Amino acid sequence: MNQPPPLAHSRDPLHGITLESIVKHLVERHGWAEMGRRIPVRCFLNDPSVKSSLTFLRKTPWARQKVERWFIAESGTYPRPEQVSKHIS
Repeated sequence: MNQPPPLAHSRDPLHGITLESIVKHLVERHGWAEMGRRIPVRCFLNDPSVKSSLTFLRKTPWARQKVERWFIAESGTYPRPEQVSKHIS
């Protein structure tokens, strides 16, 4: 008799996409040198790694926002999580 409320569809274009998958996608597509050129931060320029980048981006909102905006702008249409994981695999 009691039905659960319908699930709300998220308007967040990054809903379900992890920061790690975003970083890996951008690295695969552009490489660390291009990432460092576009967003000149040490974690992209000096001995870059996904782990160090995630640590920095999680602590630095302005840098994370730039990475996320770049990912969204590049994708044209908002990718679904399963589409992103196909690019990374």
